[in-house]
Amino acid sequence: MEVDSCDRWIVYHRLQQLDIPCICETHKPLEVQVSNPTAMIQLWSVTKQYSASRQELVDWLKDCWNFNKR
Repeated sequence: MEVDSCDRWIVYHRLQQLDIPCICETHKPLEVQVSNPTAMIQLWSVTKQYSASRQELVDWLKDCWNFNKR
């Protein structure tokens, strides 16, 4: 997954808070170790916040809300 270099450190710190093993070095890609489905979903969610447009996030939230109303 591509994450802007400015957001990479924010993503790294959030993954650390979630106890997902990762390494973030200067001028290198963020490396993440995903060992279970929950960690994969958390990784997807965290990176989505920084890689998606505002409209994509709004649409995704609306879809989730509509799904839960069923």
